[in-house]
Amino acid sequence: MSSRSPDMPRIVRFDQPAQPGVVDHPRPDRLEQGNPRRETWSLYESADGQMSAGIWACDVGRWRIVFPAGKDEYFFVQEGHVRLHDREGGFVDVQAGQGAVIPGGFEGAFEVVSPVRKHFVVVERPQAG
Repeated sequence: MSSRSPDMPRIVRFDQPAQPGVVDHPRPDRLEQGNPRRETWSLYESADGQMSAGIWACDVGRWRIVFPAGKDEYFFVQEGHVRLHDREGGFVDVQAGQGAVIPGGFEGAFEVVSPVRKHFVVVERPQAG
């Protein structure tokens, strides 16, 4: 029995959804290797739209990414291996059991080295201007 009122926020568990997620591919102008199939399950979005969270899966491939200054992503890899390349030629590997943050303003490439499934949390802060 729950004592939660209908208006009280609820806890959102990250169980694998039974339904398929939203499928897409990287934009053609950003592709560097392959044309990986990406699937996203959006499981939470804050009322103000500044935070979203869910599960993301992707096949092997690589594409350029550009994060706006006010957008940060924390992710935790459940399965697989990703490599984040910066513009200076460096890279960071993140494998199953590891997490990372892609900070606002980051430019580089996102590479899926082996098929990946991750939890993600994206925070978008309004920018002054």
